Amino acid sequence: MMRVARCLAALIAMGSLTACAGLINPPQPWEKSLLAKPEMTMDSDGLEAQFTQHILGSKEGSSGGYGVGGGGCGCN
Repeated sequence: MMRVARCLAALIAMGSLTACAGLINPPQPWEKSLLAKPEMTMDSDGLEAQFTQHILGSKEGSSGGYGVGGGGCGCN
């Protein structure tokens, strides 16, 4: 009897979670106004971001770095 009750409770919980999941909507553009500011970016300092990309591109020469086809050998 307890096993049936636990199974029924689990099914009810799963059903209610599934029903609530359909109510979640992505935020609209006007709801993201504060997040769209340049201060809210992960790398707000442009010079530091360029430096980081340069370092990562140099370290990952065999993979081609950012947006470059081919390997680190210069062949495309």
